[in-house]
Amino acid sequence: MKKLTITAVLVLTFGINAFASVYIKYYNKDSTTHKMSVKIGGSTRTVEFRGSTTGATTIQGGGDSAVISTKCGDVTVKTNSKIEIKNGCIKIVN
Repeated sequence: MKKLTITAVLVLTFGINAFASVYIKYYNKDSTTHKMSVKIGGSTRTVEFRGSTTGATTIQGGGDSAVISTKCGDVTVKTNSKIEIKNGCIKIVN
């Protein structure tokens, strides 16, 4: 019984983290589409922000925050963040 309880706790703990992601809303003021590198939960991914649009994206990974690398430096975003992209740089608006 003790092994079953420990196993259930481990599965729930790691199972919840496996489905973690960061959802962000963005407004890209630039006319060009930007592809940026993102670090989340120890993994590196690429996210695409389409030019001259307002949109939303979900970054899949093992955490509730992500670090987006831009030409202006790294920006940490959390789920439900609103960002603005101008000249390839990200500014958090909320």
